[in-house]
Amino acid sequence: MDRILLNDGNKIPAIGFGVFMIENNGPAYEAVMKALAAGYPHIDTAAAYFNEEDVGRAVRDSGLPRSEVFITSKLWLSDHGYEGAKRGLARSLKKLGTDYIDLYLIHQPYGDVAGAWRALEEAKAAGLIRSIGVSNMTPKLYKELTASFSVKPAVDQVEFNPLFQQRPLRALLQEDGVKLEAWYPLGHGDASLLLHPLITELAKKYGKSAAQIILRFEVQEGAIVLPKSTDAEHIKANIDIFDFALTKEELTALAALDSGKGKHDPEAPGIGEMLSKAYIIED
Repeated sequence: MDRILLNDGNKIPAIGFGVFMIENNGPAYEAVMKALAAGYPHIDTAAAYFNEEDVGRAVRDSGLPRSEVFITSKLWLSDHGYEGAKRGLARSLKKLGTDYIDLYLIHQPYGDVAGAWRALEEAKAAGLIRSIGVSNMTPKLYKELTASFSVKPAVDQVEFNPLFQQRPLRALLQEDGVKLEAWYPLGHGDASLLLHPLITELAKKYGKSAAQIILRFEVQEGAIVLPKSTDAEHIKANIDIFDFALTKEELTALAALDSGKGKHDPEAPGIGEMLSKAYIIED
């Protein structure tokens, strides 16, 4: 498994297993157990996914040493601010049943981000978190919100796939050595992506699925990808992308698919308030 060096000196696996919208108390546990058995070294969860307990239990029951499983979780809006972030982190650690989290992100770029970030910097220094990062930050939000940070984020986890390649953001992140993590790396099942003639042609050439071609492109572009599935065969297939490489010409052709537009706009009016009401985190 390829590992990517972060700007804080830690390394992160190039591919992780996402558990967004997989229910707790069974389904998420089973999915993570399948992913770990298939060789995924990285599990990506969040307080607002409401399945941290299942993720932690699966990691413990897998028999793998904790040091061999990279766990990401995320702080929710209701815990923004200095004291709130300490509370939210403590809750995530408890639910995961672990002494530390490999990567902890500010999930949404609204509210008292500066106060929350200060608490995460302290938690990192104390060893409760190995790396800290942000999520859903556009170029505008990144420049505004990280200006006061003493420690630059290690990653920005955002929507990313061949149809939305985040070029302005990637150029900005590169200046600070910040890596891009891709949620919805397969376009959330978008048929216009999975059935695109270029992608199906490459899939035929390499004897791979359309999903594998897409994920391979993203990895070669330097993104950390987080595909999600509950199907055992799809879980296995999504990590089977390290036995081939796309050519420079093929990468250029896939790069040309970029529309510059995604499905989620973090700068949309009222989006922060809407999200804060949509997900209520409880102890």
